[in-house]
Amino acid sequence: MSTDAITDRVVAEPAGPAREAALEHALDVLADRRDEFNAQRFVPRDFIALLKKTGMYRASTPAEFGGEPMAPSTFMAMVERISAVDPATGWVSSFGSSLVYFAALPVETQRKIYAAGPDVAYAGGLFPMQEAQKVDGGFVCSGVWQFASGCRGADIIGIGLAGGPETDGKPLTALVDPADVEIVDNWDVAGMKATGSHAVRADGLFVPEEMTFVRGGAPQIDEPLTRYPSLAYAAQVLAVVTLGAARGALDYALEVGAARTSITGGASKGNRPAYKTGLAQAEAQLRSARAFFYEATDTVWAKAVSGEHISVDDQALLRLSATHAAHVGRDVVLQAFDLAGTGAIYETHPLQRFLQDALVPAQHAMLQTNTYEAAGALLLGLDAGIPSFP
Repeated sequence: MSTDAITDRVVAEPAGPAREAALEHALDVLADRRDEFNAQRFVPRDFIALLKKTGMYRASTPAEFGGEPMAPSTFMAMVERISAVDPATGWVSSFGSSLVYFAALPVETQRKIYAAGPDVAYAGGLFPMQEAQKVDGGFVCSGVWQFASGCRGADIIGIGLAGGPETDGKPLTALVDPADVEIVDNWDVAGMKATGSHAVRADGLFVPEEMTFVRGGAPQIDEPLTRYPSLAYAAQVLAVVTLGAARGALDYALEVGAARTSITGGASKGNRPAYKTGLAQAEAQLRSARAFFYEATDTVWAKAVSGEHISVDDQALLRLSATHAAHVGRDVVLQAFDLAGTGAIYETHPLQRFLQDALVPAQHAMLQTNTYEAAGALLLGLDAGIPSFP
């Protein structure tokens, strides 16, 4: 791709009150438009522009290129707040963290990408990895890649190429101009509809070698965020969406439980023993999983800032806390659904948004049940049994 083709560089508001106001404005707009996003099955570019104003799309751009890298906890807390309003939009916003992968690009390529500004929206449709034809100066790429979340609002799209001996078999990501690929409208799903995770297709597309990098490869920029484990971070930003969805569902359950009477005129739901107990248990479970999640994050971030060695056990705990957050968050949403009773079965019920979306993150390959086993294996000093884990 030509880096000159990158468009729509919206500039983030200045850090501080203006940026916080931008986030509050985006949340208000999201509350008004989330049904629209769900119906059209993608988050549009004009809303991505609002998120850029919050600083989320410069949060993983290296400071060397004008970025303002955020501590992972700070960034994920923003994703969590967005997800409490609409989890699918939270999922799309989470890819503001993905520029950490770009640190593996040649430094001059990074400089060109960020020349027009540090606020860059990236979407990756990486699988299945395709065999590309190696030619002088780059690769000729053809194929279809699935699950390119946020591709309709992206400035840059990544496609996955099979690696070879020169990459130790690790996959390559090739960066392309969205105008040079076709978006295949195939996102026909029950949950996370608004993520717009369509497929992308390329046919004989030339990608210069300098626009490719090993996914999770060694960073060419040394900053705290490039020292933080990138694959673990990729799992975390998806898991935190479920924490936000659970928060949104429980906030609704609290609001309904506080009503004075039920729809039948009897005692309010909140006065029923099962409701009080269930709500309290769900609140405790969510807060416990959240505490573990952010504790693990902040421990490793402190090491990244100080330049201290980040061990395999550290990374295993990041992955474990992410998997746990995704699974507990899903359980909490289901508990809120149970508390809501029969009314929650209607498609228009407020909990349906959280229910349908919160089931998805734990289905992701980075957060499935087998990642519990993989994390346990590493803590025991055994092989994880999963490629590229942790």
